[in-house]
Amino acid sequence: MKNILLILLGLLIGSAAAQAETFTTATVSVTTAQDDADEMARTGRFRHRGCHGSRSEGIGYGSTPEQAKRNCCYWGRRTPVEIGIAQCHRGRGWYAVVRYR
Repeated sequence: MKNILLILLGLLIGSAAAQAETFTTATVSVTTAQDDADEMARTGRFRHRGCHGSRSEGIGYGSTPEQAKRNCCYWGRRTPVEIGIAQCHRGRGWYAVVRYR
């Protein structure tokens, strides 16, 4: 009887260890609008990197910082809470990221 209990205990421990290994963790990276604008300028890739919380995000490109900002989605229709602007890595143009309420 003692051997059976030890075997069952071993199976339970092994099963729990196997289940524990199947859990994964997620890393959440919070970036600012300026971080995202810098990344687009550095890589030349014009893309959304994600909205944070319930905020909307607009991205824009232009030959001046002001034009890039005005070219962002929702500009003039929503209230901005964060703005990031960066010059293209080749010096030709500007990227803007605007996060709105």
